[in-house]
Amino acid sequence: MGNNNLFQQAKTAVNNFKNAQGNASQQDKQAANNAIQAAKNNCSPEEQQQLQQLEQQLKQHNQLS
Repeated sequence: MGNNNLFQQAKTAVNNFKNAQGNASQQDKQAANNAIQAAKNNCSPEEQQQLQQLEQQLKQHNQLS
């Protein structure tokens, strides 16, 4: 069940990054990205899909800020 924790961490990291808006640092983005990558290796296909959506959000958000 540890993999679910990684998935949750990835979601939280991305949300933190998005909520920081213009104040998000490169470190925040890196942390979110690392969390996504870590979770990707240990999750179900459904979670994989959600992680890809999170990655998209991260990229889009990064272009906006």
